[in-house]
Amino acid sequence: MSLTYNGRPFNAADFAKDIEDAALEQVKEHFFERISSIRDPGTGEFPTVQVLGDRLDDIRLSVEGSPSLIEIVKCRMSDEEIRATTFTSSLQLADPTAFLSYAKEDGALAQQIAEALMAKGINVWWDQWEMGAGASLRQRIDEGLGGCTHFIVLITPISITKPWVNHEIDAGLMLRIHGQAAFIPLRSNFPATLLPPLMSGLMSPEISISAFEKSIENLANDIHGLSRRPSVGPRPATAEMPAIGYSKTATAIAKIFVELTKTALFGDPQMDTEEISIAVGASVEDVEDALHELRDLVTVSFDRVLPKTGLYATFDSYFKDWSPDKDALRIAADLINDPSMPHLAEDVASRYGWHARRLNPALAYLLSRQLIVDYQVLANDWLCFRVVKTDSTRRFVRSRS
Repeated sequence: MSLTYNGRPFNAADFAKDIEDAALEQVKEHFFERISSIRDPGTGEFPTVQVLGDRLDDIRLSVEGSPSLIEIVKCRMSDEEIRATTFTSSLQLADPTAFLSYAKEDGALAQQIAEALMAKGINVWWDQWEMGAGASLRQRIDEGLGGCTHFIVLITPISITKPWVNHEIDAGLMLRIHGQAAFIPLRSNFPATLLPPLMSGLMSPEISISAFEKSIENLANDIHGLSRRPSVGPRPATAEMPAIGYSKTATAIAKIFVELTKTALFGDPQMDTEEISIAVGASVEDVEDALHELRDLVTVSFDRVLPKTGLYATFDSYFKDWSPDKDALRIAADLINDPSMPHLAEDVASRYGWHARRLNPALAYLLSRQLIVDYQVLANDWLCFRVVKTDSTRRFVRSRS
């Protein structure tokens, strides 16, 4: 009597592999459900979770969230699990948002500062823009404080005496203590020597009316984390790669695929290790080590290197004019907030004016975090032909808003 399995003659190796694959998926689902359900009781934020690895002995986690949420997640994990996890602060993923505290007597200067920072790519919470008819002042202020990455207080001889400003200063200092926001005392006609003790040890830039544009430029550069040092000269090609958590060789390999792909789909394009070695100017051994680093983002089969869609979701923002994580947040927010949001991938791309090369990495970002339903099909220009939200989408949008 002959046995069959899945409609084919029984093969012990195939059967064992299917059992192992099923076990792997169950273990990965267990980790995903366990970690993604942890919630910050103070903010209501949930983490964004990826479970990585293609073998049971090589399972790793990637957890994204605010610094306070990450600390809560770590408290629920074993030391071994923490060592196998990459933690990313969501403050690094979002554009900077500044809460501007000031006295109403300094309103004209505060408005100039708010408008100038907005023009420099910094989203500014300023009460005159946020308050509508019937709105709760306290609620709007709490929302502004809770969502800011930088707390700016305009320190003047008037504002330093105002109780309300001092209440906001206390809130801003607490955000700094908990690692949720940077605290910036911005001085105008106020000497640094007169700052209160809790602010005297902080960098306190001065806003100069006579050199307003330069003052704003320096402040904006500090918020964006840009250095004021002059640029250095050119370096070797591999050494020019950005420092993003991977070796220079691994980053150079990813850059090649990012620049050559037409669709950002699996296996587009394919190269062998010798071709990659020549392209990045590294030895074959160094390339093999770098591919081991990239094992979650590429597949190596018979010396052929096939990029996965996650490679483009990870590296596009460094080498293209778009950022898949920001594109993904835009898609997720529209899925939650806009009833007219289309669900066919082609229509989603048309809505934003994107081609498949740009949309697919954003879909890969969402899929890997279970933020959209998996509607992948073969022989299609789109990573998934439908874009449909999951139960995690709302929590993701709320955590990033």
